[in-house]
Amino acid sequence: MRRPLKRSSTKLSADSQRLILLAQAILQASGRLEERAWEKELELLLQKLLRTHHQETVDAALEHAFKAQSTIYDVLMESAEAVSESCRSEHDGTHYDALLIVVPILAWTRFAISSGAISPASVETLSGQLKAHVLAPNTKMAVAPYLFSIDQLPKSHSETFGLMQQLTQAALKGISPRAAAKQAETVPFLADTRYLLAGVVVQSGEPLFKWQTELSAIGHEHSLSQWKLHARSCVEQLLPGCGVELLLPTAYYAGCREADKEIRPHSIQAAVNYLTHALDLEPGDLQAIVGGFGEDSYNGQIDEYRISFSIRQQEEVIYGVVWPLYDQEDDERPETAMVTTTTPLPESAKFPILEELEERSPLNEIVSLLKNCGIVHIKRHAGCFPMETCEDCGMPLYLDLTGELVHPEMPEDAPQEGKVHFH
Repeated sequence: MRRPLKRSSTKLSADSQRLILLAQAILQASGRLEERAWEKELELLLQKLLRTHHQETVDAALEHAFKAQSTIYDVLMESAEAVSESCRSEHDGTHYDALLIVVPILAWTRFAISSGAISPASVETLSGQLKAHVLAPNTKMAVAPYLFSIDQLPKSHSETFGLMQQLTQAALKGISPRAAAKQAETVPFLADTRYLLAGVVVQSGEPLFKWQTELSAIGHEHSLSQWKLHARSCVEQLLPGCGVELLLPTAYYAGCREADKEIRPHSIQAAVNYLTHALDLEPGDLQAIVGGFGEDSYNGQIDEYRISFSIRQQEEVIYGVVWPLYDQEDDERPETAMVTTTTPLPESAKFPILEELEERSPLNEIVSLLKNCGIVHIKRHAGCFPMETCEDCGMPLYLDLTGELVHPEMPEDAPQEGKVHFH
């Protein structure tokens, strides 16, 4: 479940209270017409608040709704996301629908994953492929000339709304958007997501995406396969030295959530690949320790799994990976006992090939991925541990074989292949 930012104030402003009442009215509507009327009123208020940068008013309502009743929270969050990523506007007497879309790119490496400004030629190439394989024929588009890391994406609905307005206005006017003069520093990871952002506009009522032009069960899949086929070479030039996987370009929030989920297996595989190369080991020489962690560990609610790596027959944890849980996944509960598995793995299962996994719990998926990477010694700790971090550097603490929380440390004689952080 999505959770709002923590706030100290409990007093709600008049606008925060109205947001909650409108979301409640939507839930209590007796029919579609009444529901749409309340939705329109909620969206108008959200637009006013986001346009005037009153994000704190929206956050206060979200926090209150989350504590009081999750269904109201879900309605309010869905509306806030929709308003900040899309709008209707008028240009030269014509009404347009506008949408901020994201183009997620999964990348993994042993070195560094690039981000930053991209050339006009690359923007033109990728824009052409988006128009040819993803967007409907009559759309106009403006692509931000920047390859964003997660640290550089908008931090709030208000910032998302501002970027959406900037890019969609550029699309309407047929001009090239300018990259921001200063962006946040990118924290390096072995596996991470890079994002292209674009504003897309179309005359009101017309389709935005190619799969909307003809109702088909394979519409999304066909667009994705063609996008991968034709855009891959250009993307690989933007990310030298990286393995890449292209996801389906789509509406901003949905695309970001999908990327958050899909990067997780690559984080484990990139960690194993890095450790085996840096330490000149075989995957079987490593062992993994898996534990569930939660903000409310006493309640047993797991919010993420942390995977520790150590060299076999040594106690020191040398590396770690975080596997966050999303949406319905946070209903998972920890195992009731510690289990060690030593099942052998076929030689063919090696990074970066991803084996197709059955649908299963996140914990089982993690164990399967570790086995696919060649890790045959896996220990799973029972219980739910507090989400503690290092007081000095802020990095997550991981479990060792005995169940103690420790700071990972690479061996002193390990070669440095670029400064990377724990994902």
